[in-house]
Amino acid sequence: MSIEVKVPMLPESVADATVVAWHKKPGERVKRDDNLVDLETDKVVLEVPAPADGVMGDIVKQAGTVVKAGEILAHLDTDKEASMKPEQPSSPSPSAATPVSEKTKTADNSANLAGPAARRSAAEQGLPLENIQGSGKSGRVTRADIMQQTPTHEPQTPPNLSSRLSSDVTASESHASSERLEKRVPMTRLRARIAERLVAAQHNAAILTTFNEINLQKVIELRNLYKDSFEKRHGTRLGFMSFFTKAVIEALKRFPAVNASIDGNDVVYHSYFDIGIAVSTDRGLVVPILRDADRLSFADIEKTIANYGRKAKENQIAIEDMTGGTFTITNGGVFGSLLATPIINPPQSAILGMNKIEERPVAENGQIVIRPMMYVALSYDHRIIDGKESVSFLKTIKELLEDPSRLLIDV
Repeated sequence: MSIEVKVPMLPESVADATVVAWHKKPGERVKRDDNLVDLETDKVVLEVPAPADGVMGDIVKQAGTVVKAGEILAHLDTDKEASMKPEQPSSPSPSAATPVSEKTKTADNSANLAGPAARRSAAEQGLPLENIQGSGKSGRVTRADIMQQTPTHEPQTPPNLSSRLSSDVTASESHASSERLEKRVPMTRLRARIAERLVAAQHNAAILTTFNEINLQKVIELRNLYKDSFEKRHGTRLGFMSFFTKAVIEALKRFPAVNASIDGNDVVYHSYFDIGIAVSTDRGLVVPILRDADRLSFADIEKTIANYGRKAKENQIAIEDMTGGTFTITNGGVFGSLLATPIINPPQSAILGMNKIEERPVAENGQIVIRPMMYVALSYDHRIIDGKESVSFLKTIKELLEDPSRLLIDV
């Protein structure tokens, strides 16, 4: 019997998707829940699993095709004879000690335990997934695992060929430079969506940015004092983001307009604190949400952020993870940014930009000392947030982080 493989129901507010890559070919044997194809929306990458065991039939929608929910992607032959048809194994090497069936099983497991980003990177590098040991959850192969397999050293050149190769390379480079090559690559749907939202934010909001700098000496001392016991007890690292998240929440409580949004002619004040944490992926920037972050402990915040980071690397962040949000924190410091002005994530009214921690001379009690300093930036919508509120909000974050004990006694 032939059954239809259809486009699943798409997330709310997503009208269509693009077929990115097929992972099974016509005539190839598949098992139930094997990932057949990746579909890219403007927010997430969706995997379409096989609905049953069988043999892959004809592919109706090729890579690059735009599809909608319910459309037929391919056909799957589930006849008993077809599903039991053995695959044609390649001739084993005389030195190979592993049976072909075991190799096939390993390959299948590796393919099933690899996300879209990992599979794409493996294909680009020409690396078989079955030969790669996964470091992700349940042995899942991540993109980082693929990149570790990429050779980093050039083969040595025999001395007697060095002069000839040098002249050939010089001629080749000269020829290549004279061609002035260009490469045109279509935007991913996520990148196009990011561009659309950022331009809309610039056009629709009166964005202004205020800056300050924070002395993180006490936060670092506190972190160094408890990081080992924290990790031992909670099973996760104590990072800086939990400190910033806690400080942001306290500041939002004191300045509700920064946690509000504009809806037409109305200002909507949120009594909850859903904090977006910007995460960079190969496809672009995504902003998963810490729901009710005011109710989360330091450990809960760190665990949730770490989980989002893992899911981002494997392109497994779901639409539900990114829906909503009342305020966003972005950290360009992990890439070396010293000072930057972030753009608001609409319909939110403000965003906090963190930057790199850099030791600088500062004045304390009339003396010059070296302290770990960070520039921070608050971009805000001036239609709803006044300058006094924005400056005071950022100053509150500075005071809370320069004396973290304030977070415990609420002062």
